[in-house]
Amino acid sequence: MNNKKVAIITGSGRGIGAATAKLFATNGYAVCVNYKSNASAANAVVEEIQASGGRCIAV
Repeated sequence: MNNKKVAIITGSGRGIGAATAKLFATNGYAVCVNYKSNASAANAVVEEIQASGGRCIAV
């Protein structure tokens, strides 16, 4: 059985979505930051999560 946790969080490039992505990453989830148009904000969230040792991508 695979015990890896993955979360896809829509609208997580900023605001509540970004905070939620960071919270999930802190709790051991690999996170997919989903955004509509602001790639630089989403990438900033990804970089912050990765800098703290989390696994994250932006889509």
